[in-house]
Amino acid sequence: MSTRPTAVVTGASSGIGAATARALAKCGFRVVLGARRLDRLEPLAAEIDGVALPLDVTDTDSVAAFVAQVPECRLLVNNAGGAKGLEPVAEADEQDWRWMYETNVIGTLRMTKALLPALIASGDGHIVTVTSVAALEVYDNGAGYTGAKHAQAMLHRTLRGELLGKPVRLTEIAPGMVDTEFSVVRFEGDQEKADKVYEGLTPLSAEDVADVIAFTATRPSHVNIDLVVLKPRAQATAMRAYRGG
Repeated sequence: MSTRPTAVVTGASSGIGAATARALAKCGFRVVLGARRLDRLEPLAAEIDGVALPLDVTDTDSVAAFVAQVPECRLLVNNAGGAKGLEPVAEADEQDWRWMYETNVIGTLRMTKALLPALIASGDGHIVTVTSVAALEVYDNGAGYTGAKHAQAMLHRTLRGELLGKPVRLTEIAPGMVDTEFSVVRFEGDQEKADKVYEGLTPLSAEDVADVIAFTATRPSHVNIDLVVLKPRAQATAMRAYRGG
């Protein structure tokens, strides 16, 4: 059995999840990577001496099968999530809304609930949930995503009180613009449209966010970093940014 503490990272096949897996491995964690795209997970697991397991956080059976293979867990990074669409409420696509709630909210609930006994049993557990600046603001045409992210954040923040006195820390990471596949998914594969989101400014990289996650996860056990909001210097709010180059 590995002497390294076990960290679980969801949505680990790309972007923030993959970067976080690498960062945590460098910090001495044995990283269990979960995502639907096992073909992407396996090379990364081999690179960092981790474990790749299939995981769909929107599927109860998939979560149960995943957790059954993780008997010990010190750190859970709830990173799986995403956005679909950018329409006003009057034109909202109910299927997109359901997907966002299932992935961001119910997925986080499933993973947290399933691994909580192991996190408590570790004697030094930590739950990191990647939300968004969309969990702190509202903006036109984004009600589906901001609603889901607000709900995910409320789930996470509620645990801060419910687990008080238990050996589990809770950290919420709320990034602004990050150059990952996020916008490609949101715009259903339209790369040109996705690129325009970051046009004229330097967005955060997945590694920028992963560095912050690794920092919070490696503080002394008595130190709880409740919330970290990080944005590009050129971004003031979710929808206000300076695009002067």
